[in-house]
Amino acid sequence: MTPKLAAESQLDLSALFYSLLFASQQSTTTGIANNLERSVMQKIEQALSSPESIAENVLKLPSKILELDKKLADDSIETQELIQLIEQDPLLCVEVLKLCNSPAFKRADTDVSSIQQALVQVGRQQLRQFITTCLARELIDIKAIYFRRFGAEIWRHSMQVAFLASELARSEQRDRAFLLGLLHDVGKIAIFKLLVDAFYQAEPGEQPSSSLFKQVMTTKSLTLSALLARYWQLPEHFEASLTLLANSNIKPVDEMALLIWKANIISECSMLQQVDKLPQAALALLLAQVDLSEEEFIVLHQKLMQF
Repeated sequence: MTPKLAAESQLDLSALFYSLLFASQQSTTTGIANNLERSVMQKIEQALSSPESIAENVLKLPSKILELDKKLADDSIETQELIQLIEQDPLLCVEVLKLCNSPAFKRADTDVSSIQQALVQVGRQQLRQFITTCLARELIDIKAIYFRRFGAEIWRHSMQVAFLASELARSEQRDRAFLLGLLHDVGKIAIFKLLVDAFYQAEPGEQPSSSLFKQVMTTKSLTLSALLARYWQLPEHFEASLTLLANSNIKPVDEMALLIWKANIISECSMLQQVDKLPQAALALLLAQVDLSEEEFIVLHQKLMQF
């Protein structure tokens, strides 16, 4: 694939990105699916016709996520009441404090050691994003060996897209953009879980390596994300934006969908750049697509490397 083709096609960029997730021993990939891939693709088609089965059995959205997000968005709720609400979940508190003190988000030289301190130091809006992130991360609950291999990169990409979408959005849209960015890849996470299950029945050494499978992961996962958003009864604009994004060959005109589309390309470019998998000519053309100068990309790339 030439750099020009890679740059001009969102599908091809995604195929490049998936080569990071599904490292193949083969020197080239083909359009012919192997038994493992055929098994997963069959399950994907079943999932698209019955998303409720995926939502209930494969990818259960934590019930607290929308309830707590709504309360955090309500300015009438007193700070102390919010703190007590968060502190009812000790594991959530630990994860939130880890995020506060991570290189990507740390604001001061001293560590944040309490939810109250976190509220003061990072603010209510940022804390809301941290809590949403920690709760959404429960969606990936995979045995460590498989998580290290695929899930960690998918999750890192989701976090990067959420961060970028929030950075690119108008101030009044930042929370909405962040949550949409965080959840836009739930379809990929569901497919990833189906893939993990399929590994148990796969032939030794069999890996997802065909270009066909990568294309399916690209197009079908966003359709599945939209269907899951509807089943979870997320606000209607979530499903609408995700449905528009599912047509990966068309640059969306809808403002929110366009934010996620841009953030997705920037994140994929950054992750590929980090492992020297994206030719400079392709990067330049892709940055032109998202109206970003190379200097602006470098600034964002440095931030994304901290995730």
